[in-house]
Amino acid sequence: MKIKITGDSTLDLSPDLLEKYNISLMPLEVSLGSDTFLDCVNINRQDIYDFESKTGKLPKTAARSAVIYKEFFEKFINEGYEVIHFSISSQISASNQSANAAAQELKGVHVIDTLALSSGSALLAIYAYELAQEGKTAQEIVPEVKKRIPDVQTSFIIDTLDYLHKGGRCSTLQLLGANLLKIKPTIVMKDGKLDVGRKFRGPMKKVVLGYVDHILDTYNTPDTKRVFITHTDAPQDVVDAVKKSLKEKFSFSEILETTAGSTITSHCGKGTLGILYINDGK
Repeated sequence: MKIKITGDSTLDLSPDLLEKYNISLMPLEVSLGSDTFLDCVNINRQDIYDFESKTGKLPKTAARSAVIYKEFFEKFINEGYEVIHFSISSQISASNQSANAAAQELKGVHVIDTLALSSGSALLAIYAYELAQEGKTAQEIVPEVKKRIPDVQTSFIIDTLDYLHKGGRCSTLQLLGANLLKIKPTIVMKDGKLDVGRKFRGPMKKVVLGYVDHILDTYNTPDTKRVFITHTDAPQDVVDAVKKSLKEKFSFSEILETTAGSTITSHCGKGTLGILYINDGK
């Protein structure tokens, strides 16, 4: 059967990459007060920044229902596809639960809990697409993809703790101390959950390059086929400096720059940047 790769909108892939890899997205919900929007459909990052600046509050994000996932999958099943769907980590969202509930009512839908988010999940979806292009079946692809899940390196450096503070993920004292000392924390995925990693101090460009060096030194056996730089409107000179550093440290064949969607932006704020790759190279 033909294979269709799908994912939650939190894959944070650009329209060009979605087209290149023929990936279709399930948009998650983002609410600004009483108004609810669909990620990557009718809301953007600037809407998030404006809402937080105006109200002092964060948007609320939500998974879609199993009914909506079923309708989403059925479109492809009816076109003769077998579906492999990549969901944001089940440890931080109910999306995987809804997708699995829908898949149980259909034949030919395989749901993979990436235990990652953003382009960390996208790395696995792209790998599945490449295996499908080689002629592998869904039954062959799914276990191959799952083998790589523990090696997905997903991390970010946060420019401001304001969003994490308003989301209840850091105290007022931590926020005050971080602002006074210009501390920028690294957020890393461990077993599908978000955790605070090394903290850096100083201007953002210096901090970001310190973060990149630290991640590459810590996770130092990357699959050099591709690496993502995913950010929320980080300054272009910072992004360019990261690209240069990645080229110097490892000879990645592809360095892909993407911007995060509204769901991820709602939790991390402006200026966040991450490098994401699969650390199972030799």
